[in-house]
Amino acid sequence: MADMDADLVIVGAGLFGLTVAQQAVEHSGARVQIIDVRDHIGGNAYSYMDEETGAEIHKYGAHLFHTSNRKVWEYVNRFTEFTDYTHRVYTTHKGEVYPLPINLGTINQFFHAHYTPQQARDLIRQQAGELAGTDPGNLNDQGISLIGRPLYEAFIKNYTAKQWQTDPSQLPASIIKRLPVRFNYDNHYFKDTWEGLPKDGYTAWFERMIDDPHIQVSLKTDFFDDSQPWNRDALVGQVPVVYTGPVDRYFDYRLGELKWRTVDFKERRYDEDDHFGCPVMNFSDPDVPYTRAIEFKNFNPERYDRQNHERTVVWEEYSRFAGKGDEPYYPINTGDDRALYTQYKQLAAQQPKVVFGGRLGTYAYYDMHQVINSALDAWDKRIAPLVGHTKD
Repeated sequence: MADMDADLVIVGAGLFGLTVAQQAVEHSGARVQIIDVRDHIGGNAYSYMDEETGAEIHKYGAHLFHTSNRKVWEYVNRFTEFTDYTHRVYTTHKGEVYPLPINLGTINQFFHAHYTPQQARDLIRQQAGELAGTDPGNLNDQGISLIGRPLYEAFIKNYTAKQWQTDPSQLPASIIKRLPVRFNYDNHYFKDTWEGLPKDGYTAWFERMIDDPHIQVSLKTDFFDDSQPWNRDALVGQVPVVYTGPVDRYFDYRLGELKWRTVDFKERRYDEDDHFGCPVMNFSDPDVPYTRAIEFKNFNPERYDRQNHERTVVWEEYSRFAGKGDEPYYPINTGDDRALYTQYKQLAAQQPKVVFGGRLGTYAYYDMHQVINSALDAWDKRIAPLVGHTKD
């Protein structure tokens, strides 16, 4: 059995776990033990510096902080300053580069026209044809109904097929409940109030969150390995546990496996200062096997003087269904998956002194600000009562 000198054990050093740990120390003076099977903190938002190029590599794909939640914005600013980076995305289609999300610039470039906003609206309504205003059952028809066939087939159809390895006519319409189309020239990707990247990098931000003697971190430590003391059987029921790993794994997959998509990355290095001229380039055509490419150097132009201008690093991103042993990124969320998760959620509710959180623990896709908000709420409503004593 583990040495029970911890008042709270957190399984997973991602943003949910780090936020809970920080709150526990601040509000209750609790002694917190964090464990993570990986060799770093930060979960999928972890980043590291590439020595050759001076680029900050987001190890699990591009992570961009944005929020309209004042509580979350004020909270994260306690631990890091943010740059003034604003995210813009471009896509290559048939050898030509267009701005995303689809906006009046995209529309006029695609149709070699100079439509006014109203003319563009009328055109798209006309191109949606018989699907306009309907409630389609599959993604393909939903896309056409929202933005018309030409734009959908150019920018959405093949990109989505690569993401899901499935013909869009076989995917549920719910995946794209809406497609953003802007009838002006605004190509800001996010519409949130605040946006930016941590000035000193993600890992420095996360280290500050848990820079407290009350918080101990054990990396490369598997919750399901009973040869080490911080394991499930020794802890559950004995001490409050916050679990942010896969919910089906917690229960040894006894009801079946929840399905996820994963992402593979292929790294390329170029003898150039700048390969794409932007941080993210999508590829919407079927003859390019990856969905997008990320040029990390371009996320941080403010670091220009610290970057190598003779070399750059690019990661190509390939999407596929996750198998056992793969990193789960995005829940598949079919009706069957949702029903299975509901059963696991019922089991989770019966676990003594265990709170399930984060995207893996709740089978949900979250942006970073949503994870932090859910962790702050979980601390107040569910975890603090388990920890008991307060510092105040």
